[in-house]
Amino acid sequence: MFSKETYISRRARLSEMVGEGVIVLFGNNESPCNYPNNAYYPFRQDSTFLYYFGQQRDGLVGVIDVDNNRETLVGDDIDIEDIVWYGSVDSVADLAAQVGVAHSAPMAQLQAICDDARRQGRKVHFLPPYRHDTMIQIMDLLGIHPRDQRAAVSHTLRMAVINMRSVKEPQEIEEMERAAHIGYMMHTTAMRLVKPGVTEKYIGGQIDGIAHSMGAHESFATIFSQHGEIMHGNPSLAVLEAGRLALCDCGAETVNNYCSDHTRTMPVSGRFTQRQLDIYSIVEECHDHALAVARPGVKYMDVHMSVCRLMTERLKELGLMRGDVDEAVAAGAHAMFLPHGLGHMMGMDVHDMEGLEQIYVGFDEETRPNLEQFGTNCLRMGRRLQEGFVVTDEPGIYFIPALIDDWRASGHCAEFLNFDLLETYKDFGGIRIEDDILITADGCRFLGEERIPYHPADVEAFMAQ
Repeated sequence: MFSKETYISRRARLSEMVGEGVIVLFGNNESPCNYPNNAYYPFRQDSTFLYYFGQQRDGLVGVIDVDNNRETLVGDDIDIEDIVWYGSVDSVADLAAQVGVAHSAPMAQLQAICDDARRQGRKVHFLPPYRHDTMIQIMDLLGIHPRDQRAAVSHTLRMAVINMRSVKEPQEIEEMERAAHIGYMMHTTAMRLVKPGVTEKYIGGQIDGIAHSMGAHESFATIFSQHGEIMHGNPSLAVLEAGRLALCDCGAETVNNYCSDHTRTMPVSGRFTQRQLDIYSIVEECHDHALAVARPGVKYMDVHMSVCRLMTERLKELGLMRGDVDEAVAAGAHAMFLPHGLGHMMGMDVHDMEGLEQIYVGFDEETRPNLEQFGTNCLRMGRRLQEGFVVTDEPGIYFIPALIDDWRASGHCAEFLNFDLLETYKDFGGIRIEDDILITADGCRFLGEERIPYHPADVEAFMAQ
C-alpha cells in the first residue's frame, strides 16, 4: 500500500473530475473455484478500487459523495468464525482510516446511500462490471439488469479513471521496476532450464515458483511453448525437442499489484539455426525500431504501422512477401505473420484497464481502431503517447499452418505472399520479443535495470553458461 496521502489525493482529484453525484467503486468478493469454500488464490482486488482505496480485503465498496464531500468505506466486519480460520483482521473503520476515509458503514447501508441519491435526482456513477456477483449487486442497488449495465455506466467516471491511471506516478514506476526485476528472474530461470528432454510444464512451474518465492505472483497465466505460433500457448506436458524454438511470455505482479510482461524466444538446442536466425533478426530489428521512434506526441498506431512496414521489407528480402510494401501493409498482408498489435498499456493490470473497454483506454476521438481488417483489429493501443505511459513493445513473426492454408485457399493477399515458400515454414513455430517501455520526456526507456538477453549472441551465450 502507498501512503495515506496518495489515496486522499487521488480521490480528491477524481471527485473534481467527475464533478457531481455519488461515485460507487466496487471491490471484489472471493470467487469460488470448484466449491464455495475453495476460492481462487490469491485473492485479487479490483484494480480501480485499489487505486483509490488501497485495501486488499474482499467484500468492500468505496463511496465518494462528490456533492457533500463525504467518503465512506462500506463493508461488514468479519465474525468470530472467520477469525478462527483466517485470523484477526482490521475492522472496516480501521481500514478506512488507513487510507484517509473518514466514514465506514456496514454493507446493508449501501442500499440506503444509493436510494437517497436517486431520490434526490443525483447521478450514481459506476464502472463497467466484469464479475457476475457485482452485476447482481448493481441490479439490486440500482434496478439495472446486467444486460443493460454496460450501457448505463458513467462515461464521465470511466474517462476520469482512464486519464488518471494512464499516466504513472513515480511510485507506480518504482513498483513496475520491481515487477520487471522479478520478471528478469523468471525469464533467466527459463533460459537456464531450456534443453532437450525437459517438459514445457516443468519450466512453466519453475517460472511461476520464482514469482511466488519473491512475494509476488504471475501477472497472467504463463505462456511457455514450443508452439510459439499459438499466441496463448500455455505449458503442456510436451517434451522440448532439439532444433525447435521455445517461446516464453510471462511476468510478475508485485504485492502492490503492479505488473511486468516480457517475452523471449530461445533455441532449445542452445544455438539458433540459420533459418531461425533469419526470422529472429527481423523481430529483433522491429523491437528495437519501436524503441527508437516511440516518444510523447507520437501515435502508437503509427509506431505499429512503421514496424509492420519494416517487417514487410525484411520478409520481402527473404522471399516470403512480395510487391509494394505500402500496398501490402494497407491490404493487411503482414498480418499473416503479425496477427496482433504492437503492444498494450501496462500498470495494475497486465492489459491495463481493459475492463474499462479498450476503445477508450487504447484509443481516443483522434485515433480510432480499424475493426474490419484482420490483425489490425487486434491492436490494443493506438492513441498518442504521453510522458508517463507504460506500454509493451512486442513484435512477433508467426507461421500458423491453419492461417496459411486458409489464406491460400481463399487467395487472400496472394499478390503479396509467397505461399509456396510459406509451406516450408509450417513447422517453424513463432518468435516474439517483448519488453515494457516507459514514455519519457524525450523518448522512451526500458523498465527494469536488468536486461533479459534478447540479442541472438547474448541469448546463446547466456544459455551456454
